[in-house]
Amino acid sequence: MTGAKICGLSTPEAVSAAIEGGAQFLGFMFFAKSPRNVTPDVAARLAAPARGRDIRIVAVTVDPDDEVLGRIVSELKPDLIQLHGSETPQRTVEIRTRTGAGIIKNLPISGPDDFAAAWGYEPFVEHMMFEGKPPQNSDRPGGVGAKFDWTLLKGRSFPRPHFLAGGLDPWNVAEAVAQSGAPLVDVSSGVERGPGIKDPALITAFLGAVRRI
Repeated sequence: MTGAKICGLSTPEAVSAAIEGGAQFLGFMFFAKSPRNVTPDVAARLAAPARGRDIRIVAVTVDPDDEVLGRIVSELKPDLIQLHGSETPQRTVEIRTRTGAGIIKNLPISGPDDFAAAWGYEPFVEHMMFEGKPPQNSDRPGGVGAKFDWTLLKGRSFPRPHFLAGGLDPWNVAEAVAQSGAPLVDVSSGVERGPGIKDPALITAFLGAVRRI
């Protein structure tokens, strides 16, 4: 069965749609330049209905410093921290040790050679995430709907289940999984009706499409 993460949640209605639709991962964004940015206390309140369920809470960060990590861990208590910046394998280990949380490491992809960097992180993470590399003029490292050739993932094996991200929506996720073979998918802008505005109906549609894969 394909697992799904709904990322960039910022309203109770969107969280409810994700939980009721069967999402295995809920992502909360901590990055000021993102239209989905929330504070740790807000994220903690939003995540409360998911506690005690078989759902993993993910704090999405971009090159976080120790102070930011401390606030997130203290208030949200995430199961996983997603590193979406230029964090090195060494910094990844430091964050894992400091926080006690599992790690998702995002890796931007534009061609087959980009996958090689994954092996530097694999010993230290629960999941790698492969997302289309954003345009050069983007002020965000992800969450902009950038795709890559999904067939580049087909046949690649990794020690732990990996995510496919970037440009997914309710209408193409089945094709994306068929072409890539990815066991996990991540969506953010593909279930929005405007920048940072999650549409519960689109979340429901996306998760329904994933269940039918």
